[in-house]
Amino acid sequence: MIISTSSSSLTSWSLQQWKKVFKSTNINHFNYSIELEKMVSKLRDSVTFLPLKDIRFTKTATKGNTWFMSSMNNTYEDDEVEYVYFPSEASKGRLLCIMGRDTHYGENNMYSLAWPESLPACATLMGGLTFVSDTYYDYANPFHALAAMAPFVGWYKRKGCEKPTRWVLYHWGELRTGMGSWIQNLMEATFGGEVKVEGFEGGSGPFCFEKALVMRHNFGRMGKGKRVEVYDLLRCKARVYCNVTRPARVVVEVKKKLVPTIGLTLLMRNGARSFKNETAVVEIFQRECARVEGCKLTVAHTKDLSFCNQVSLMSSTDILVSPHGAQLTNMFFMDRNSSVMEFFPKGWLELAGGGQYVYLWTANLSGMRHEGAWRDQQGDKECPHPQQDHLQCFYFYKDGQVGHNETFFTEWSRRVINQVRIRKLDQFSKSLDTEFQQLNSTVCACG
Repeated sequence: MIISTSSSSLTSWSLQQWKKVFKSTNINHFNYSIELEKMVSKLRDSVTFLPLKDIRFTKTATKGNTWFMSSMNNTYEDDEVEYVYFPSEASKGRLLCIMGRDTHYGENNMYSLAWPESLPACATLMGGLTFVSDTYYDYANPFHALAAMAPFVGWYKRKGCEKPTRWVLYHWGELRTGMGSWIQNLMEATFGGEVKVEGFEGGSGPFCFEKALVMRHNFGRMGKGKRVEVYDLLRCKARVYCNVTRPARVVVEVKKKLVPTIGLTLLMRNGARSFKNETAVVEIFQRECARVEGCKLTVAHTKDLSFCNQVSLMSSTDILVSPHGAQLTNMFFMDRNSSVMEFFPKGWLELAGGGQYVYLWTANLSGMRHEGAWRDQQGDKECPHPQQDHLQCFYFYKDGQVGHNETFFTEWSRRVINQVRIRKLDQFSKSLDTEFQQLNSTVCACG
């Protein structure tokens, strides 16, 4: 819903109330209408636009109030995401207005606050709730996109389940007019409708929002319990959206005895950080899976899978085996308490910093078990200047292929498979084979 505004059409409930006040006075010569219009004009002229991207905070772009809308303070709630909402008491009832179409220079995009009765000249008022996001990373990579979008899901779940009318996306204050297909499908599944990403076409002036929610810290201060709830909701909504009716049973009968079913999935990459000898790796896990009754091995390449293919595959996966990469973001589609085994090429342990632990953190915060990581110590080439340029050496190794160690992989996979077998037997003995139904009935419910 879009409502165009102009100086001649600005009337509101509050202005009407002021008119009643003036009419109730005995000063008949007082031209209240003219005075009100003057007041509105002054308020409109006083609207000041500031840069969306405040380059004074370049060195602390993701800290504090960030360089995005740096004048605005966050709202903090215990264990919840940090956000800014308009209109609110903090904004003194003012709406958020944006002049921000530039896709290359964030400092050229501007924002301001304005009262509904005195929007800037030539402004377009956009009805409904608008989600405004700024991320330091991007909206194409599933991991980075989810980190930016999931906080909105947490707010939506907690604040009455109001769905957004549109999304406004920024990266470093630069407008982005789309998101990756994976995250778009996930948001459509979660909010139950088309995801409209605003490009600000059809208007020459600023765009003001009836209601706006701004996120600029990704998960920020959200506590573990709240994050698990968000992942639960996302998992459930995705399964419903993709018509995943039920995952594999916990146990099956084999030779007149009950054995747990174990879904072991090798989610492979092509090119960067793929296995050098994929066949050898598959053979190791295939051999260990075959040793355990009820274990089923699936080998898949992410590039061959649609969004719903990925959701379906993960829903029947108990152990996810995969090199470090965005495809591991799919882990939260598995049932809680499932296992993740991660693999790195040479150089990551010494050079990658905190980025190498993002899927360890994702596992812990989505209710999964990160079973450790194997880091290749062998490489075809060595960084030519290891003592001179730490960052360049990381880029040298970053997308290398991953080797394998047959002895270690054999022992590791055997241990993890056995642990999962024991957990699933215990799950069955406690009659917990209703988790999936519970996910579809209660966790999917908003509020």
